[in-house]
Amino acid sequence: MIPLLHDFTGRRVLVFGGGSVGARRARTFAREAEVIVVSPVFVGDGDGDGDGDGQGERGEGEGDAYGGAELIRAAPAPEDVPAWFDRASPALVVAATDDPSLNGALAAEARDRGVLVNRADHAGRRDPGDVAVPATVRDGPVVVAVSTGGRSPALSRVLRERIGREIDGAGELARITGNLRERLRDDYPPDERRAAVRAVVRSDRVWKTLGGGADKTEAIVDEIVSAQLGESA
Repeated sequence: MIPLLHDFTGRRVLVFGGGSVGARRARTFAREAEVIVVSPVFVGDGDGDGDGDGQGERGEGEGDAYGGAELIRAAPAPEDVPAWFDRASPALVVAATDDPSLNGALAAEARDRGVLVNRADHAGRRDPGDVAVPATVRDGPVVVAVSTGGRSPALSRVLRERIGREIDGAGELARITGNLRERLRDDYPPDERRAAVRAVVRSDRVWKTLGGGADKTEAIVDEIVSAQLGESA
């Protein structure tokens, strides 16, 4: 699989399945998208009956575990799937139920309509065109994704933790170097700008000051840039 980043701002993601996997997927996509979770039961329901009528009633106050997603309590059958697509017009569908026939119907309908699909019960043996949801590390605008192709979720989690420690402060550095590029844009040619920014992001001195005060970090950045561009500090 080839990793891509997709902007879901203003788009809708339809998640089928209210268990732990569905909740994780909902939280992930709720950072940007409008997320709807369809399930007869949700995290925190206890021994709820989970019958549903196939049409659904909207849950109240249940969305915290789902990142604020809209929850619709329903138990759709495979033959109900086209109506749910018509109802929601999703950009992506997550099939995370414990019913393989329903998950299969969701995946088939998504492909017929050209909609992205993530089938949670096919981890490690995805069909062509399926979307995988990797483990991610975020620090401000910096996003790092890790995937083992579904073969070792435990390894993905460990790598995510290790990478998280390694890139601590990267979001702040992204902001600083983004501003630096703008400052240099009109006065220096591209090769000199790139060399200056590379010198900053490779500097151990800069990384050590991240999180300790912006003024100190930016003073060191200015010193490095001046030396790189042959100017007096």
